[in-house]
Amino acid sequence: MAGAPAVTRSALARRIDAWERLTRLDKPIGILLLLWPTLTALWIAARGAPPLSLVIVFALGTVLMRSAGCAMNDWADRRYDAHVARTRGRPLVAGDLSGGEALAVGAVLALAAFGLTLFTNRATMALAVAALAIAIAYPFFKRFFALPQAFLGIAFSFGIPMAYAATRGEVEWPGWPMLAINLLWVVAYDTEYAMVDRDDDLKIGMRTSAITFGRYDIAAVALCYGGYLAGMVWVGRLMALGPVYFAGLGVALACAAWHLWLIRRREPAACFRAFLHNHWLGLAVYAGTFADYVFRAKSWPKLG
Repeated sequence: MAGAPAVTRSALARRIDAWERLTRLDKPIGILLLLWPTLTALWIAARGAPPLSLVIVFALGTVLMRSAGCAMNDWADRRYDAHVARTRGRPLVAGDLSGGEALAVGAVLALAAFGLTLFTNRATMALAVAALAIAIAYPFFKRFFALPQAFLGIAFSFGIPMAYAATRGEVEWPGWPMLAINLLWVVAYDTEYAMVDRDDDLKIGMRTSAITFGRYDIAAVALCYGGYLAGMVWVGRLMALGPVYFAGLGVALACAAWHLWLIRRREPAACFRAFLHNHWLGLAVYAGTFADYVFRAKSWPKLG
């Protein structure tokens, strides 16, 4: 009996580790890819001075919703992941967690994320409900939709109109166009991600942009990057942002060029490396936005 507590602690540690892997908290790249465009929109909507309370709400909400989405995605893909080399070790496939437990974890995290919107306004709460519905629907789009990455782009960009709603009370111009612009970036980096699993996805009948674009995949990624950066130039000019903002876009352009160089031979490891590096592209855009407002207006998040 003396060893029972140690056994219990070991079992609990394994369960916590499985929850961490289920929600991808051990792989924060998805959180960052969601966070940077959301914060960029928050700064632009607030003209460079968002309340600190909103910064915290959106940062925590991003972590919670991305984690909830991963749990729901793994539940939906539990019969497919075993056939893909990269996903065979996921908790549901390995038997570390049950399907019901994954759904429960996802539901609790989604509810917690929605709870954060209670500190905003009704417009943001309504958009949060729509965002949750999109996150739940996304995994099933891979079964029949030729470009599920475009649908994912909506889910990964929904923080943009929510940031406008929370700051301005409604989704003012250019909130919705910014969602469409960011969608192009999501299609670019998630196509790089899909290029890693293309052979396995073909075997199991999964639909991805890498399969749909076929031999034009690299050209499609380049067009999406170009459309995204051109769109952000338009946003900068529309909102009268300054040279520091555009310098950030210049760094983002260099990142995109590097990604295209990496994927030129379609090697899975290089494609995955390009996908991961998109965090720096998003950070460059946000950093340029943040710094531009600070240098021109010396604006900082407000306490409250």
